Amino acid sequence: MSGAPHNGRTAVDDIADIAPKLAQLTDEVVFGDMWERPGLSKRDRSLITVAALIALYRTEQLPIHLRRALANGCSPDELVEAITHLAFYAGWPNAFTAINLAKTVFAEGENAPGLRDDVELDAVHERVVVDGSGVRGAVPK
Repeated sequence: MSGAPHNGRTAVDDIADIAPKLAQLTDEVVFGDMWERPGLSKRDRSLITVAALIALYRTEQLPIHLRRALANGCSPDELVEAITHLAFYAGWPNAFTAINLAKTVFAEGENAPGLRDDVELDAVHERVVVDGSGVRGAVPK
């Protein structure tokens, strides 16, 4: 799965040239095993991941997982409510930073992978890439 694509690239794509083993482990263990376990839905995993990233102030990864949360069925309102709730448990500065990052992700609107109705992840394809002209290409697992 490699995380939610943004501008046709995933976070794993960005590190594969310098850290191929880390990229492989991320694909195989994190997204290939942990995200596929049956005990939680992907939507719930996304909400948990977003909450953990906010609590730990991991702002570089947060936009990636906000996009994935939207793609996995979380609504912007639910994510805002989770961030508001976390302000009291993870800290006010963490929540303010998270809400500004969320605002940026939400503003991407239809241009953001995972926010378009016609872009879906499925069991056969790792991700669907949409370029600026609306051309789609499925990337096989």
